[in-house]
Amino acid sequence: MIKVITYGTFDLFHEGHYRLLQRAKELGDYLIVGVTTEEYDQARGKLNVVDSLMTRIENVRKSGFADEIIIEESPGQKFRDIKKYNIDVFTVGSDWIGQFDYLNDYCKVVYLERTKNISSTMLRTQNKHIHRIGIIGTGRISERFIPEVKLVSGINAQGIYNPNTESAIRFAEKWQINYYTKLEDFFDAVDSVYIASPHETHYDYIKMALEHGKHVLCEKPMVLEKAQAEELFSYAEEHNLILFEGIKTAYCPGFNKLLGIACSGMIGSIRNVEACFTKLESPSSRELTNLKYGGSFTELGSYVMLPIFKIFGTEPEDVRFDLIKAENGLDIFTKAHFKYPNGLGTASCGLGVKSEGQLIISGTQGYIIVEAPWWKTTYFEVRHENPKEVEKYSERFLGDGLRYEISDFLSMINGNRKSDFKLTRKDSIAMAEVMESFLEQRK
Repeated sequence: MIKVITYGTFDLFHEGHYRLLQRAKELGDYLIVGVTTEEYDQARGKLNVVDSLMTRIENVRKSGFADEIIIEESPGQKFRDIKKYNIDVFTVGSDWIGQFDYLNDYCKVVYLERTKNISSTMLRTQNKHIHRIGIIGTGRISERFIPEVKLVSGINAQGIYNPNTESAIRFAEKWQINYYTKLEDFFDAVDSVYIASPHETHYDYIKMALEHGKHVLCEKPMVLEKAQAEELFSYAEEHNLILFEGIKTAYCPGFNKLLGIACSGMIGSIRNVEACFTKLESPSSRELTNLKYGGSFTELGSYVMLPIFKIFGTEPEDVRFDLIKAENGLDIFTKAHFKYPNGLGTASCGLGVKSEGQLIISGTQGYIIVEAPWWKTTYFEVRHENPKEVEKYSERFLGDGLRYEISDFLSMINGNRKSDFKLTRKDSIAMAEVMESFLEQRK
């Protein structure tokens, strides 16, 4: 008898789950299915699990393919189960290719081809729906988006669009998703859209997606003009659509804990916020060669403005910029200064100048310091006049952090507005206004 084992969450049981179990069963004579607990899923970074453990077990049982169902609840269990049940074949979906090769020492490892098109037919009787999200753009951030989206239950990467068809095909083949050569076909196939194309294309793509009735998650900066931001948010609201700017820091647990501590009175009244984010890019990169929309501030300014706006608000009395330019006129280091009635903010960013990259929040009774990379907030300290008075705080930041914004985006689509405060419409419009002012000055 050939024994096969596979594992999964099997939340919102759908066609992809069914086909995986069917093909797993075909690999042998006896199939054992491990269903993960919600606690273990959370520990390994999966968010937004909807169905209870018992419901997920029952759905696996109803498929008719599992000869035995077990519970997966801890790291290292896969190895133990392989030994315990004398397993011949371990199998999972191909989106995990390479991650379980170490088990080849104990049994045969098979990666089953991913189901590209997820049908919600099997969910309709449960009144549930898998959101199909399409991706526009095939750059680095899209490469990070795919592994993150699979760790949010209830949403599936449906396909990719890029006007450069060859690039779209390469991306689709790598990640085993669909590619589309026509935007109309792309919009017809998806429920929501993730836009990760160059900055200057965001406005047109957002507008087209909204006009096709699609919810939109757009990478920062969402747009580069205040009027564009106001127009798009108004259209989305009028048509009951979600428009979401993807500044991942705004949605990560550590940053929200930080804001809560900062505004709790623990350091008194806040008087100064200094945020710095720098990295070194290749001189030939898009960020340092796009003469109209490249440069350090358009690339990183959204991050460093975020803590200033969240603490002091979106209506500074004055904003001014100091910048260092490269020979081609693009800024390689920029400082934006924000003046408020009772506070100051400095947002520093660089692509050709490297700095420590701290976030410092100064108050009348102490200060908070967050070392780089503060935009992935995992640890910060509250310090006071007495150097012995130090409170230390930590929080997990999983993977690339995109799963947090994807989870909140999906929650808002499903009618849960609890994440509204993390990055508001006013925040995004204010950032677009600052970007517009900056680009006008840089000319």
